[in-house]
Amino acid sequence: MLSLGSAGGKSAKPSFVSYVTPEEIKLTEKNASRGKHPELLPGEVVFCSASPILKYTQEDLSQQGIFGTLFCTNFRISFMPNEVSLEEAEERALLFKNKLYGENDIPLTGVDLIYAGYDEKRKLMTRGHVKKKYPPKIIIHCKDLRVFQFSLTFAEAEEAKKIFQSIVHCSLEPKALKCAFAFSYCEKATSSPEIQRKQRTMMFNIAEDWTEEMMRTKGNCKLIKDNENFSISQRLPQFFSIPAAVSELNLSDFQGKGIPIWCWSHPCGCALYKMASFPLMEDDDDSQARRRYMERMLNAVGENNLYSVKTEELSETLPNIQEIQQSYNKFKQFFLIDGTTEFWLSDVKWFTSLESSGWLDIIRQCLHKSVEIVQCLEKENRNVLIMEEESLDLCCVISSLVQLMLDPFYRTLTGFQSLVQKEWVAGGHNFLDRCNYLLKDKELQSPVFLLFLECVWQLLQQHGPAFQFTETYLTVLSDSIHVAMFSTFLFNSPYHRVSTTKAHSPQTQRSQLNLPSVWDWSLQFDCAAQDLFTNPLYTDSPKQESATAMGKSSSTKQQTRLSFPNSTVKQSPKKGFLREEKDSLKKRLRGMRISPWMQPMEFAQASTRQFYEAWWRQPLEANNLILPCLEGPAIRLWMQRYLRWIPQAQLYGGGPIAVLLKLADLTEEVRDLQAKLDRRTCPTAASHQRAAMLPRPSVCPYTAFPFAPSHTSSSRPSIPTGVAQRLVITGSLSDKEDEAPVSV
Repeated sequence: MLSLGSAGGKSAKPSFVSYVTPEEIKLTEKNASRGKHPELLPGEVVFCSASPILKYTQEDLSQQGIFGTLFCTNFRISFMPNEVSLEEAEERALLFKNKLYGENDIPLTGVDLIYAGYDEKRKLMTRGHVKKKYPPKIIIHCKDLRVFQFSLTFAEAEEAKKIFQSIVHCSLEPKALKCAFAFSYCEKATSSPEIQRKQRTMMFNIAEDWTEEMMRTKGNCKLIKDNENFSISQRLPQFFSIPAAVSELNLSDFQGKGIPIWCWSHPCGCALYKMASFPLMEDDDDSQARRRYMERMLNAVGENNLYSVKTEELSETLPNIQEIQQSYNKFKQFFLIDGTTEFWLSDVKWFTSLESSGWLDIIRQCLHKSVEIVQCLEKENRNVLIMEEESLDLCCVISSLVQLMLDPFYRTLTGFQSLVQKEWVAGGHNFLDRCNYLLKDKELQSPVFLLFLECVWQLLQQHGPAFQFTETYLTVLSDSIHVAMFSTFLFNSPYHRVSTTKAHSPQTQRSQLNLPSVWDWSLQFDCAAQDLFTNPLYTDSPKQESATAMGKSSSTKQQTRLSFPNSTVKQSPKKGFLREEKDSLKKRLRGMRISPWMQPMEFAQASTRQFYEAWWRQPLEANNLILPCLEGPAIRLWMQRYLRWIPQAQLYGGGPIAVLLKLADLTEEVRDLQAKLDRRTCPTAASHQRAAMLPRPSVCPYTAFPFAPSHTSSSRPSIPTGVAQRLVITGSLSDKEDEAPVSV
């Protein structure tokens, strides 16, 4: 670790005089960096490198850093330090490591913003604005919220210029899909399809997966196989299910729009559907034909099991993709911390800043809308048809959350992965455009899938034992979105995926490519790290099998009373509802912005509150339904994801991980006692299979475990004088050796 006075920014005056010239430092570090190269992945190629490069730490008052070599490849930006102490090497070996990129690596698709640093100022770099003269410092903001600062002043001028231009060009300039690293990687190393079968994650790219899912949920729909070669529509999946009353002759009338796609069936017989709706148009012949088509589709949904239909136009009540992007852009700025001073300055107005971004409110809106639809399925026993212009964004979010709340299978690890495959990958979410891997159209970029993971985390932190997976799994999954080598997130639709990877396509040019799936976690983590994905406190619900096996012949009234003993039961209308829903649909198609629930807003909110309170009064294992609390501070910050790289925000020896470790110890003790009792009762009985336990950290646990480093360069918080006075801090914080204040 080297302290360099005021290089690269404002700092305190140096307390010593250095008699080593910059030229001597350059020569010494240049010799030390010789022969150091990152371990390249299959298909990875080094474009250029520069040394010596100084990587700064967050200790901005001392400008500490380490020397090393900076590389730019076709996959990542990699920094290789010249010297690593034995102690640091041992600690790094015990850390939670990703096999694809390390703690000093940045995937090119994971770069968010690049700044050129000039003394105390910095300039945002944009595409096409790379100057011949390189800056003394380069600052990189990552999409996983890491911040890197590199000093180029000690490197040779030509090397520094090349590395700077290469990083800016590879990270910010538009590119073709065939230039994505996934295509170079899969030619050398491909994921095995046997792994996916072993994990039992249904990919929903074959008809058998859809058949199995409909059998599991007792769905009364018909499976469409005629689109296997996308002969019906390129926007539809290869296989999908529709209500039995829908004629297959009508599927290609409007290129897949207006077709109710089956999502999930409730044990009582009603079901959830989604549809790509038509935009409102003038009253002409074309719009009249679309109206008649929509009426036939709605009638077909209503005829399925003779349940009434509720339609929900999501774009009327939820933000669009541009509003989601704008809100997240404001929200993430509070976690991209360049130094200690910036952290404490942002801490002064922390809660006000979070609230003003509107991100947490969007999460609340999505969860609230999902609860409304759950209420309609669970309590009112009605079919629900959610609609969106393309049914590829908000429909994916809401349909997935509804199924997660209602079906315990989707709260298992493989079940959750199957849900993402069904609703997002096979459902045609535009991952390539929303992630903006190719850097072509920022208007289409939006963190819709991250919004879904945020909502799932809210459910997880409120109902932890109901989920087989952990928040670490969700955090890793959110990071994997920005690694453009997984087929899961690399395409815009099933047609895009098949046409791109098939033999003799412009991208493959030779044989068919087998791109790895994100669910093949062995590509990123070893077995010990994957153990952190499993919740040691998870237990299968005793009602799960019986609830799933419940047939359509079950009494609607008895099922409703079982779940809501204190609620008033209202039988679903069986006659006359088709005409009523047809009239309401006509009104909406004529442009009247009426409530999708045909009820006053106050009444709908009161009904939802009653539904939640009735569910809250029942025992925890009375049914398999879970609902989120949406009031007050119940919607919380995903601390592990957003604060893991900020040392000042870590609480050592505490936080959720400390509670989880203690609960895991108690759970293991109970299991051991139960096993001893079983052996005494039946000595010949087979020993119980031990559940996966949470690996114990070798150091004191901390809030962001397992992501944050085991220690920082300084455990003492450095608060600027002005900020300290505004915070009205009394006493000396430096007197506390082992404590670090946390503000979250």
